[in-house]
Amino acid sequence: MKRRQFLKSSLAVSALATASSTTMVRSAEEKTSTAREFFELRLYHLRRGPMTKRFDDFYRAAAIPAMNRAGMNPIGVFNVATGPDSPTMYVVVPHKSAESFAAAGEKMRADTEYPKLGAEFINAPATDPSYVRVEISLMVGFETAPKLELPKLSVDKKPRIFELRTYESHSKKANKKKIEMFDKGELDIFRRVGIAPVFFGEMLVGSKLPNLTYMVAFESTAERDKAWSTFSADPEWQKLRSQPGYADADIVSNISNVILRPTAYSQI
Repeated sequence: MKRRQFLKSSLAVSALATASSTTMVRSAEEKTSTAREFFELRLYHLRRGPMTKRFDDFYRAAAIPAMNRAGMNPIGVFNVATGPDSPTMYVVVPHKSAESFAAAGEKMRADTEYPKLGAEFINAPATDPSYVRVEISLMVGFETAPKLELPKLSVDKKPRIFELRTYESHSKKANKKKIEMFDKGELDIFRRVGIAPVFFGEMLVGSKLPNLTYMVAFESTAERDKAWSTFSADPEWQKLRSQPGYADADIVSNISNVILRPTAYSQI
């Protein structure tokens, strides 16, 4: 009798946990407009030598095609031009929903071509691993930049560089205020002065929380320097940053950035 009661209790707890998890996911998606994408950012830390070629071969031949077949596109793959921890490969994966992010691994493993074409990377032994470690974070798009945008430089396959910037805040309230600042004018100024958006995301899961992270594109380092200089001197920017509550000292505690180069097979 006790055993039957225990089994009934266990099943009830399991059902409750499943229902609770489902409710939480649905609640999160209801709070974010269906137009807002989720952005997965992966950082693969490698060692110089065979690891880099194995990584490139894997993403070019196996991972990106499988992701595309699963509805994830475009996929961006970048190496570090200026920044710490080289070689580190940055991968950007857009998702239409939180469910897409959660199911991505299973979809990849169920793909018939992926395990065959990616066998060397997937099945690497402990004595010869494919990477040192990988860090994964998840963001949701801003209201005024809800989806990943493919820069014209990428569409035209022209030379380009990317800047990935992270703005940390001392509290979630301050983090939300900085996001509000982008939504209420800063992002529009970016576009006008030649800073091309790729994605703007509020970090949901990751390190250095709370923060927002965004990626922008430029033709070259010279064009980047020119665009940022124009932005800094812009009258609308000066007016916006002077409004109460928008001072960096009040809402931004640290800014970090890294300059990235796209790989030859990157779709961004």
